[in-house]
Amino acid sequence: QVQLVESGGGLVQAGGSLRLSCTASGRTFSTSAMGWFRQAPGKEREFVAAINWSGDITYYKDSVRGRFTISRDNAKNTVYLQMNSLEPEDTAVYYCAADSQRYAVVIHTTTVAYGYWGQGTQVTVSS
Repeated sequence: QVQLVESGGGLVQAGGSLRLSCTASGRTFSTSAMGWFRQAPGKEREFVAAINWSGDITYYKDSVRGRFTISRDNAKNTVYLQMNSLEPEDTAVYYCAADSQRYAVVIHTTTVAYGYWGQGTQVTVSS
């Protein structure tokens, strides 16, 4: 089993920044690709960003590319999401997730590929 705990959410004005953290325990973190997803009220959970197990490949949703940066520190079993130039449309509950497949050779963007999820952290961007 993998346990994931997110932190760092909050309320910020448009144009501001937040950094989300997700710390993992249990199964070996360093062998799993990690993803960030978000879910706004009344909407489906959507992919935001992902990073492969070694940290040298990243992928982003088009609307956040250039504003958000995903990174990981395998020594600390932690993945981060740095969010800059936040917009009201970024308001959602943000979830981190661990890919079910170890040493995955491709980055997955669908929820079904991720077998482990955190409890979520609220991000609210005011206009």
